[in-house]
Amino acid sequence: MKSSRLLSILLLLQTRGRMTAAQLAAELEVSARTVYRDVESLHTAGIPLYGDAGHRGGYQLLDGYRTRLTGLNAGEAEALFLAGVPGPAAELGLGGALATAQLKLSAALPAELRAQADRMRSRFHLDAPGWFAADDEVPLLPQVADAVWHSRVLDVRYRRWKAPTDVDRRLEPYGLVLKAGRWYAVARPVPADAAPADQDPLSEVRTYRVDQILELSVSGELFEPAAGFDLAGYWQAHQADFHRRLHRHQAEIRLAPEALHRLTGVAARALAETGTTGPDGRLHGVVPVESADQALGMFLGLGTDVEVVGPPELRARLAETARAVAATHTP
Repeated sequence: MKSSRLLSILLLLQTRGRMTAAQLAAELEVSARTVYRDVESLHTAGIPLYGDAGHRGGYQLLDGYRTRLTGLNAGEAEALFLAGVPGPAAELGLGGALATAQLKLSAALPAELRAQADRMRSRFHLDAPGWFAADDEVPLLPQVADAVWHSRVLDVRYRRWKAPTDVDRRLEPYGLVLKAGRWYAVARPVPADAAPADQDPLSEVRTYRVDQILELSVSGELFEPAAGFDLAGYWQAHQADFHRRLHRHQAEIRLAPEALHRLTGVAARALAETGTTGPDGRLHGVVPVESADQALGMFLGLGTDVEVVGPPELRARLAETARAVAATHTP
């Protein structure tokens, strides 16, 4: 554990430059006292590391000092190659760069680690999109990515689901997210849709499907992302809000335990976590649903393994549909 932490300190200082003991402690999730001891161990090992006191002080490596990749352990080397996803890299126009980088990394590894990394790459392949999902055409993705990287404002024509469907937007692209094979641009619209001067600019950040961008032009205007913006944090909050808005309705059901795995993910989790077992052995509880149509299809697929207790409108519609299905298939 300590050797791994010492290497982490070296890599942090190598990539970020000067860092205080408090900053290192926060990154490594240890106490500042532990950092002081680790720095002393690095000094003793002959690492050219020095520290300055004062308000602008901190630890820093001697200019020109670089760690070697031989500091990687077997698991870390394997994970680096397992993390390479060539499809998305190619979509971003980085397919060749990824292949070259992996080749350079492989050449820099000791023979034993290189063999283990190659074995990992030959045994595991990552394919993120789901089955039966057509690949999105994203011809404008490289231009969006370039604008994200260089903080350039985009003028886009975007197709949305509500009228008017095709709209013009001026966007500050903060980042790109790949979710289940689909690319999303996280951006702040300006200036017409921008927040008032007294409103937090982060509240105006929106999500746009890249495959729905019909046209774009990259302006010469540069922007600074709003202070405090965190792409991973935004996406996590966006997903949580999406699920809350998607599953705005509820249904009360009784379900045979052996059919629990046939419910959709959100409904199954809700019933497993909050449901109770009745005298008949069935799970009884309330589950979130997207709409009456979605609930009808899901519950019809469960047949007699489920009983919809409420709401009454859904129960009546389910019974009516079941009678119609039976009539259709009666000889």
